[in-house]
Amino acid sequence: MRHLSTLLIIILAFACQGKHEISNDLNEELIINEIQQMFDDYHKDIRLQGLTGELKYLDNSKDFFWVPPGYNSALSYDSVKTILEKNAKAFSRIEFQWDTLRIIPISNEVASYSGIVEGTMIDTSGIKSMMRIIESGTVIKRTTEWKLLCGQSANLSVKQ
Repeated sequence: MRHLSTLLIIILAFACQGKHEISNDLNEELIINEIQQMFDDYHKDIRLQGLTGELKYLDNSKDFFWVPPGYNSALSYDSVKTILEKNAKAFSRIEFQWDTLRIIPISNEVASYSGIVEGTMIDTSGIKSMMRIIESGTVIKRTTEWKLLCGQSANLSVKQ
């Protein structure tokens, strides 16, 4: 029993030490700034290119999934791409910005985030819709760019 206690103490000591080393290598401020810039660029490209401007920010891998507003299950990259391309033609202008955004670095290549996006969408007949979306997900760094790996979003009531 005494050997088991000693072994347990040694394992716990090394486990805590390993976690400490990882967090020392984590450059949280840099990661948060890079991801905030990615989201700023993401919203800018949607404003300039419409819904298809979103595509370059999605991780085109088998690991990608998203649960959009109104859906009850996760969609693959190809399904999301098809929906974006189909719906892009219906809007003449789209503008989004973060109302709140929290980014939590997990490693130098992975982070989670959550927040509320507010915006307006104007369809091709000129009808303007205000929207608020709560969103959470995971981003991953691929080479030098951050990509949306997975997540979910849901519509919220618009502030009056």
